[in-house]
Amino acid sequence: MKHLLIVISMFIAGTALAQTKYESGMAKGLQQFKDAKTTEDFLAASAFFERIGDAEKDKWLPYYYAAYTNYLTGWINPKADKDKVSEKSKDLISKAEVIEPNNSELFCLRQMVATQQMMVDVMARYATYGVEASNAVEKAIKADPTNPRPYYLKGQNLMNTPEAYGGGKKVAKALFEKSLELYKTFTPATPFSPNWGKEETEKLLAQCQ
Repeated sequence: MKHLLIVISMFIAGTALAQTKYESGMAKGLQQFKDAKTTEDFLAASAFFERIGDAEKDKWLPYYYAAYTNYLTGWINPKADKDKVSEKSKDLISKAEVIEPNNSELFCLRQMVATQQMMVDVMARYATYGVEASNAVEKAIKADPTNPRPYYLKGQNLMNTPEAYGGGKKVAKALFEKSLELYKTFTPATPFSPNWGKEETEKLLAQCQ
């Protein structure tokens, strides 16, 4: 449920003057995302973004948000089949990666989805999905070292990892501090680009003090 606490603050600023069909569609989809409360709402938003992606052959962000909103349904619905949800999210991420390979934000999503699958049975799945999540977050950092989100995600996972396995609050604290330092200068590339995670990072850092 942690990702449900993310304040989605990346939405509407600057889109009021949108002129193109793509821009107006994205603004509508992001508002739909912001207003979503139920599983059905998030699935509707995901489907809306996927349709934009299918229509806009050179835009990766619609598939990013389609995957992200779909991913969230795996947390808000306790009865959700997380593997089924995750496979759909991965399919959408793959479509985005065809357009925008080696993208830090997409690697972040892969980390989140792999973590979701790992949480079904941590002991049995860590060797598969835990490693997948760790590899994805390292790729996210390598693809864009100035992106604050992979440091937040890495810290979140390590915070709940025993110290004997390289985790713990001390290790996580340094990553949260790094993330917040980057947030000071981070500027989304477009009004539609991801801009979430700062408030969650602040909350988790406070828990490490």
